[in-house]
Amino acid sequence: MPNKLTPLYDITWYVKWVGTVFLILAVSSRSAGDNAIPHIYDLCFSLCGLGCWFFVAFKWHDRALMTVNAICLPLLLTGIIREIWI
Repeated sequence: MPNKLTPLYDITWYVKWVGTVFLILAVSSRSAGDNAIPHIYDLCFSLCGLGCWFFVAFKWHDRALMTVNAICLPLLLTGIIREIWI
């Protein structure tokens, strides 16, 4: 059995799973279509999920995860602002 490299049952373990659930909700709401679930839910779920994963990446010192999340977070915030005010 291979050794686990990621921490088990510390704060990052819980946050990464919460973030993963939010991202699954985001993709599910996106695939359901705008008629079934408003687009703002997809954006908000994605923002929460990416925020959780950015925290995990920061705690793990994982530059690749920090980069993708740091780029996507402001893009999602822009989408949420556009959805609310436009």
